[in-house]
Amino acid sequence: MAIFDKFKQLAATRRTLAQCGLASVNVVMEKLLSPTEAIVNGRRTILAGTNNYLGLTFDPGCIDAACRALHESGTGTTGSRAANGTYSGHVALEKELADFFDCRHAIVFSTGYVANLGMIATLVGPGDAVVIDADCHASIYDGCTLSRADIIRFRHNDPADLDKRLRRLGDRAANALVIVEGLYSMLGDRAPLAEIVTVKKRYGAYLMVDEAHSLGVLGDHGRGLAEETGVAREVDFIIGTFSKSLGAIGGYCASNHPELDLIRFANRPYLFTASPSPSVIASTRQALATLRARPELRLRLWENAHHLYHRLQDLGLTLGPEISPIVAIRMNSPEETVRQWCALLERGVYVNLVLPPASPDGGALLRCSMSAGHTPEQVDQIADIFAALQEPGNAPGPMV
Repeated sequence: MAIFDKFKQLAATRRTLAQCGLASVNVVMEKLLSPTEAIVNGRRTILAGTNNYLGLTFDPGCIDAACRALHESGTGTTGSRAANGTYSGHVALEKELADFFDCRHAIVFSTGYVANLGMIATLVGPGDAVVIDADCHASIYDGCTLSRADIIRFRHNDPADLDKRLRRLGDRAANALVIVEGLYSMLGDRAPLAEIVTVKKRYGAYLMVDEAHSLGVLGDHGRGLAEETGVAREVDFIIGTFSKSLGAIGGYCASNHPELDLIRFANRPYLFTASPSPSVIASTRQALATLRARPELRLRLWENAHHLYHRLQDLGLTLGPEISPIVAIRMNSPEETVRQWCALLERGVYVNLVLPPASPDGGALLRCSMSAGHTPEQVDQIADIFAALQEPGNAPGPMV
């Protein structure tokens, strides 16, 4: 049984959760009622941890587009993009993404994870260097590992440390790939992108920005942090997912480099993964059109983000460093985090439970994500329940 020894720590964590009366952190959404509500454990529950930033998962236009595609093109492609899996919808979405980002080229992938995995592992290889922010997403780390390039981390959001790492590379810096995120998924903080671009240009390196959580959230047109900071032309590769603001599943990369199209023929995760289903592509295209046509969704999202952040801040909770649709509450210990998470769920609020090693800097978090679909009353209800749990008589007791 030695092959299973590596899971002993995981088993210990599961036992800790069981002491809280929790069989699993994998909450089952028994019935979805709307973008912001579901039945969980038989109870009507506000969803405050879904990354459904624009609330488009129940958008009638997106649903109608998906249904039409199901009837016209069937349930799935049954093949990769390179085999039989490139449909007209995939090509149309790539053109629409390129136009949206004001780039010449775009590639659509089956998931955001596959987009990072494939692009990083194809762009760099043995002998190359990839320089990443220490708080980058697991998919970025996995892409770096698959590439077999030299992986160099710089301190989170520290352009001076990035400068030092590139300087140490000497001549290799001109061929290095720097990777940051637009909006970091755990604490909701932005990358100092303008400063990072300055460092990147100093050494001639390439820059990839993962806009997974900033698509539809940041920028005058919702293009992300690169647009908001005015440096989109200096970003070599914009990468992201459809599973947040666009309410579907899939990934993309947009770029002005003409070589992007060649990458299709060397990108193993792209070549050997079935392409997205026609219904998913159709709903994504409609969601992208809705994002462009309805900027009020973004405004409503930010109103909700400010509202919740300030309500929780007034309670004296320790929050992430800046206001964003990701509102993270820092906790004192994993045990306390689990107790609070269980208590919130029992009172009808679902948030994300983030424990080491998934959390940055080894801490533990309760992570909320706001949506344009949340009503002001729902945001107040979330805050009121947090407030009630801070009262001595209502605070969750120790696990026994």
